[in-house]
Amino acid sequence: MRIFLQTVIATLVVLVSAMPKGAWAAPMASPPQRANALLMADRSFAAAAAKTDAVGGLSPLFASDVIMPVRGKGFARGKVAVIEALKSHPETPSSVRVEWTPIGVGVSADGKQGFTYGFMTEYAKDNKQNLLKYLAYWRRDTEGWRVIAYNRGRRAPGSIDTAPRNALLPGPIAVAKNSDRSSRSTSLANAERAFSDAAQRIGLSAAFAEFGSVDSMNLGGGGNIGFVFGAEAISRLVGAGEPEHGSSVSWAADERVVVADSGDLGLSVGNIHFNQRAEDGSERQPIPFFTVWRRASANQPWRYVAE
Repeated sequence: MRIFLQTVIATLVVLVSAMPKGAWAAPMASPPQRANALLMADRSFAAAAAKTDAVGGLSPLFASDVIMPVRGKGFARGKVAVIEALKSHPETPSSVRVEWTPIGVGVSADGKQGFTYGFMTEYAKDNKQNLLKYLAYWRRDTEGWRVIAYNRGRRAPGSIDTAPRNALLPGPIAVAKNSDRSSRSTSLANAERAFSDAAQRIGLSAAFAEFGSVDSMNLGGGGNIGFVFGAEAISRLVGAGEPEHGSSVSWAADERVVVADSGDLGLSVGNIHFNQRAEDGSERQPIPFFTVWRRASANQPWRYVAE
């Protein structure tokens, strides 16, 4: 019996040692623990970034297949292209350092995908500050957490609240896993298209109210100091200057769709197209975007939660 037990124990040791780092502990972690792990990963990257220049501080965040919207230029696809896009920014290359603080986090039920958002400041050699907000979508693999979609924009000067918000955790109902990855991605792409179609019928403001939730977040644009929270507030923001019925824009996830294996969290990447040409008759340049979506279960509708 002793020899048998020794053999079993030895076999378990070999199996555990062969597993990817963190794989043994990950299934045991609770959703709050997984959310906290992602938040701490973002903070760790931020702490390391303080020791180098802005581009050097941001580069370690990115996975090889990261994508980033670049207004007026479409998308930067892949880590090399994203780094080059950051270098081409008129202020980023001259920044001696970059600092950021994540304030929001959400994770998928399987703990392998998530998102963070927060405030960022780039400091130039002349002490000029570039005030920013960011949104990052993450994937966890054998190397740990890495960003696969990244966006940032300006924020207005003013006092900011860096206190962490409540984490957006998986819903209480388990998401069915009987569908394959393709069907899960199709369901999210269809939700994005339905969102745009609704805007054409009922107006942009009403569509953003319908397809969001109280947990939704919008970066808020450069005219806002902070973020905009809640579908109702977001609908007022995006609906300003829009017609009461119909929409000036339409869009689709025509670039990329990523959905966690648990089926409850996903990412849509695409282009916003203007429905009318410019005054000179030329076609307006599309606006690249990405949106984070979640649902409580496979039977519940997708709702945007961060963009």
